[in-house]
Amino acid sequence: MLNDKNILITGGTGSFGKKATEIILKKYEPRRLIIFSRDELKQFEMSQIYPMSENECIRYFIGDVRDKERLYRAFQGVDFVIHAAALKQVPAAEYNPFEAVKTNIIGAQNLINVAIDQGVKKVIALSTDKAANPINLYGATKLCADKLFIAGNAYVGREHTVFSVVRYGNVVGSRGSVIPFFLKEKENGVLPITDPRMTRFWITLEQGVEFVLRCLEYMCGGELFVPKIPSMNIMDLAKAIAPECETKIVGIRPGEKIHELMITLDDARNTMEFDDFYVIEPNFKFWTRRCSWDGGRRVPDDFQYHSGNNPWRLTVDEMREMIRNI
Repeated sequence: MLNDKNILITGGTGSFGKKATEIILKKYEPRRLIIFSRDELKQFEMSQIYPMSENECIRYFIGDVRDKERLYRAFQGVDFVIHAAALKQVPAAEYNPFEAVKTNIIGAQNLINVAIDQGVKKVIALSTDKAANPINLYGATKLCADKLFIAGNAYVGREHTVFSVVRYGNVVGSRGSVIPFFLKEKENGVLPITDPRMTRFWITLEQGVEFVLRCLEYMCGGELFVPKIPSMNIMDLAKAIAPECETKIVGIRPGEKIHELMITLDDARNTMEFDDFYVIEPNFKFWTRRCSWDGGRRVPDDFQYHSGNNPWRLTVDEMREMIRNI
């Protein structure tokens, strides 16, 4: 699907963008692969790994999703957009709320309008578990962005651009996550635990990229895709990383949940289950005409998908293997 196509990744110098670039260059032959981000240093560093002299398709565009005019220039001739740009650090978003709104919400609005005007065929946006029943500003801005992207399919009118969203949980080893933190605290001999009941979903960066590319291929426009992934209790995670360390209960942090939620009770009536993922369908009149997913089954009305009730649990050894491979 990506061969001879023009693909643009917003936030292309982030963890997801770099892994997506690696996989796309390895498996496909795009006409152009545009890395769109606002950090010139990260673009320079990434260009040392993927130089344009060795990868004729690659382009590095400095720009911000807040800048609509720059998006117009970058989206010329683009077939597919993978939207990974976001302000995602929870404490930073709480302290700088207007900045999070500008990037995560206004940036999404800009991207939707420009994609339609420039004739982009497909846009797939990355979401987060924190957007389901959000209790912090980051989650609230991502929920709003999700709604904008889904509604974009009705907003296009007679144009042919389609929008979908992918939502998944913690990425093993991602910046700011608990695994790098525990690996650092391991040196002190004590791991701080917010709440021993806490559970989290886990996915590797490669699995996340593969799932997004798969959804990009399958999407009709309007779906919110959720992969079936394993979860783990925080105490088991501590054993996997540093079994020799003591643990200290420090209390739950503001904006944090005991269990991660990816499909809410209210979304159950619109959710279809497949072998290895879920699809939350939109409430559009044209949906059944546009897309018919074969092989799925409706979930029960009382269904919720959160890391506490997830039957797929990682063992300590499985988590150690995931950490070794990051």
